Amino acid sequence: MKSAFITIVRAFSPFEYVLFIAFSLILLGSILSLISYASGTFMVDTPEDGGSLTEGVIGSPRFINPLLAGSDADRDLTALIYSGLLKRKPSGELIPDLAESYTLSEDGLSYTFILRDNVSFHDGVRVTADDVIFTVQKTLDPALKSPRRASWDGVSVEKVNDRTVRFVLKQPYSPFLENVTLGILPEHFWRNANTEQFQFSTGNIDPIGSGPYKVTEIKRNSSGIPLSYTLKANARYALGRPHIDTITFFFYQNEADLFKAFEKGDVESMNSVTPALLSLLAPTLRIETTSLPRIFAVFFNQNQATLFKQQEVRAALEHAVLKERIVKEILSGYGTPIDSPIPPGIFGPKGNDEITEAEVAEEMELESASEESASEKGANTTEEIGVEEGENLPAHIKEARDILLRNGWEYSEEERRWTKETKKEDYTLSFSLATSNAPELKAVAEMVAEDWRALGADVTLQVYETGDLNQNIIRQRKYDALLFGEVVGRELDLFAFWHSSQRNDPGLNVALYANISADKYLEDARTESDQAIREEKYRAFEGEVKSDVPAVFLYSPFFIYVVPKEIKGLSLGSITTPAERFLNVHEWYVETNRIWKLFE
Repeated sequence: MKSAFITIVRAFSPFEYVLFIAFSLILLGSILSLISYASGTFMVDTPEDGGSLTEGVIGSPRFINPLLAGSDADRDLTALIYSGLLKRKPSGELIPDLAESYTLSEDGLSYTFILRDNVSFHDGVRVTADDVIFTVQKTLDPALKSPRRASWDGVSVEKVNDRTVRFVLKQPYSPFLENVTLGILPEHFWRNANTEQFQFSTGNIDPIGSGPYKVTEIKRNSSGIPLSYTLKANARYALGRPHIDTITFFFYQNEADLFKAFEKGDVESMNSVTPALLSLLAPTLRIETTSLPRIFAVFFNQNQATLFKQQEVRAALEHAVLKERIVKEILSGYGTPIDSPIPPGIFGPKGNDEITEAEVAEEMELESASEESASEKGANTTEEIGVEEGENLPAHIKEARDILLRNGWEYSEEERRWTKETKKEDYTLSFSLATSNAPELKAVAEMVAEDWRALGADVTLQVYETGDLNQNIIRQRKYDALLFGEVVGRELDLFAFWHSSQRNDPGLNVALYANISADKYLEDARTESDQAIREEKYRAFEGEVKSDVPAVFLYSPFFIYVVPKEIKGLSLGSITTPAERFLNVHEWYVETNRIWKLFE
């Protein structure tokens, strides 16, 4: 037959031969087009196991422990190594993790969880109700001073059987389910460690969890400080083996060192970088951003600096700060100015949706217009207020000085300082401002101090290494004013940050705020299940705080994540801390395989 076909082709005239070749090419092209169409229509890329990711992180881990994690490095590793009863999805939805299911009693006081039958820790030991109970009881141990303790106050836990555990609350607590995302510790490893041993245990550096990744290698320098952690996918993870085989973390002392490593290709991704760094990066890089339910503010310690007991001082300092300038010049528009302890948009329809570049640009334009408006107002101000006579002051500085003058403060041109005499005490507008040596916070502190010095305040800037600031300044409440951030969280439980019972460590009320009405609103809000009523309570609380001015609220930042384009399946969605970029890490992938949709 082949011979007959060749004979026929040889019999073609030159014209017939050209037509034959043309039609053959058309047929071949049509077949290839059909194959391509079928491939695009009926075949899809599916995740394949394999690949790796290298992350650069500022700071070294000290407590890779869900009960003690304090730094971003701690929380990043904890998020990958441990798992809780429930887990957040990037959408904000809670899904079962170690738990198979749970039920809630009609009175809202009892939560019963049933564990999956096949979950185990990285060392192969099965996860049981005893591990859950041990973890919660350790969290509640006052001697341990866990940052998670406040949210567990008033909660008791009991074992029903090996796979069933019940939590009983003294009163309804609407954000309780967020608690059970807490990573579960292996009791068999930790049970013999007392409080002191617990904090110094090797388990904080070489941890055992049940999360999507497990530690396989730790590299240290000559002083024993970790330089890198290599994590491997956990094939027994409750939600399925992660697709990416290996994630390696490298640790750097500061952003400059991290940037150098990124430029050299030592690391592929980095997060929480300052906006200033972004301008140095190639515009073709993949940059993911989303808003954070986090607020940065200057908190006044009225116990240490008694001049802050004068309400007009706090109000004047609040008026003197140009928050829009901070967002524009230091954050490059990657943030929102705020005047409240409640992060912007937390009650709004968008929530913490991912931020687009267009929205960032629009935000910067609005802030620029606002700053220009403030400057114009200042330039048109000619009224003299007795301070630096004859100078045309910016509007915000004039308003701040007016507040002081109306309340009995006097300004000495010769000594260049504000003073006020009262029956109880004589005051001078002089104080220190403490903050972290993190580049962004240091720059913000310098700008705030600049505004306050323009007001006429004598401000001494005190910059500390982050660990020193946390342990020796914040926990001891040894500061006049403190520039710091609060991770509010998606459930908006502000009790630990503002209730008067939380003024001392390990409470997080760093403003040492005490207001009976505000306390009642906070107590009511955390027990209210109706979202509309909860919002009403928090708005009333917000009104009390705005009136009292226990802090100068500055901005709410955006989260910035530089990540390889090859990483697929990543979704930031709604996150509260940088570590939550890993909420769906088990679904990330690098390698793909094309299959027919029929076999998905």
